Amino acid sequence: MTKKKQFMELYGPVHGSFERFCKARSYGVCDFNDLMHDTIVIAFEQFGALKNKEAFLSFLFGIANKVHANFRRKRKTLSFSDVKGVENAHDATFSIEKNFQHDELYEALHQLPEAYRNCVILYEIAGFSIKETAAIQECSTDAVKQRLSRGRKMLAAALTEKTTKTIVS
Repeated sequence: MTKKKQFMELYGPVHGSFERFCKARSYGVCDFNDLMHDTIVIAFEQFGALKNKEAFLSFLFGIANKVHANFRRKRKTLSFSDVKGVENAHDATFSIEKNFQHDELYEALHQLPEAYRNCVILYEIAGFSIKETAAIQECSTDAVKQRLSRGRKMLAAALTEKTTKTIVS
C-alpha cells in the first residue's frame, strides 16, 4: 500500500473533527484553510515517523498547534472583519445572526489561556470524549475535567461581559 493511500485511510475518518478544530483554533490569527493545508502537508511529509497509527489525530493536532504558533509569530493578527464568514463558507444555513454568534464565541475562546482553549475546542467543538481529549493533550482525565470546568466559566464570564457591555452602550 502506498504512503498516500495509508495517509488518506487515516485522514478520511477524522477530517470533520480536524476541520472543526482548525476553524476554532485559527480564529483571529490565520485562515483555517491555511492552517489545515500546512498541517496536512507537514503531516504527510512526516508520516513515516508516526509509530502508532491510532495516534494519528493527536499527531495532526500537535502539528496544527505548532503551525498555528508559527502563524502567530510571522503574521500580524487578522482583524475580525478578515475572517467573518470563514466558518460558514460551505454552510447552506448561513445567516448574519449565526455569523455574529460565532464571532463572539471565537473571540471569547481566543481570550482563554491556551490549555483551556484547546481543551474546550477539542471537547465542545471537535466532539472528542474526555478520555480522547486527555490523550491528545497528554494529561489526565481529571486535568481535562478541571480545564473544561474552568474554561467554561471563563468563557461564560467573557461572553456575559461582552453582552453586558453591548446592552449598556
